[in-house]
Amino acid sequence: MRNPEPAATGQLVTLTLQPGLDVSYEVDTLLDDRKLHASHYRVDPGGNGINVARGLERLGLPAHACLAVAGEIGELIERLLRRQVRHVHAVRIPGETRINATVQQARPPAQYEVIGSGPPLPEAALQDLLQRVRGLGAGGVVALTGSVPPGTAVGLYATLTRELRALGGRVALDMQGEALALAVRERPWLIKPNRWELEQLLGRALPRIEDVRREACTLVRQGVEHVCVSLGAQGALLAAAGGVWRGMAPRVAVRSTVGAGDSMLAGLMAALARGDAPEQALGLGLACGSGTAAQPGTEIFEAAQLPELLGRTRVRRLDEARTGA
Repeated sequence: MRNPEPAATGQLVTLTLQPGLDVSYEVDTLLDDRKLHASHYRVDPGGNGINVARGLERLGLPAHACLAVAGEIGELIERLLRRQVRHVHAVRIPGETRINATVQQARPPAQYEVIGSGPPLPEAALQDLLQRVRGLGAGGVVALTGSVPPGTAVGLYATLTRELRALGGRVALDMQGEALALAVRERPWLIKPNRWELEQLLGRALPRIEDVRREACTLVRQGVEHVCVSLGAQGALLAAAGGVWRGMAPRVAVRSTVGAGDSMLAGLMAALARGDAPEQALGLGLACGSGTAAQPGTEIFEAAQLPELLGRTRVRRLDEARTGA
């Protein structure tokens, strides 16, 4: 694997408006009305942007993680995060940060997730966070991910994308629904929807890979520089001005899918920010996602996994006329 180099222009920044303490358990089988002992459990700082920042650091790139934290749980998240991310910018708010729980059942294989409810984000704290992101992200790369907190304008990410572009920043988006629809209009540098999220954005089904390719190319023509669509077992597709590539992730023994998409985004950001070709970026993104899926609970990939995973990742350029089923 090529040794990662920092982005040539500016910082790598992530924003997490609704972080959480991720607690994960591995059990043999869930049973009604029975106390069970986990065979494995772990606690990690969680939230889409936080996971992206953790992934960037695993790739050797210094990340700036901006987040809002509340109460004792928030203090724990900040302490845990500082062990993994070099630059943590935490704004304190009233209340208590949420706790999210994941239970991974071995027999039959199943994963259960419960997402907690966090405190509202006061306007003063929000503006503090946004000012930090603008300052750090000017001329850099900024990941805007996840939903906005209740009471926060759904167009926040669109406004921030427009502001960052005016400051010379490049914005990577990973969200869904109206927030994505509004932000896409501001011509972000990268978006990473899955097929379902792309279908929701367009308001119609995309049953064939050709349908996904066509719509991804349309978004590129409309000003989105890179469109990466994850396709589950069918891999992922990356469209850019220079063409379209389809990648197949290496097969791994899946232990947990939590954070796999965030790890994929970290790989894409790292590769594209340092100037790698789109096909190399897609390969690294897929390898990072698979590496995380092979880890327990809410742990993410390790850099030592990547050379072997990259060796088993397959990426090919799609023929305009024939893209497969």
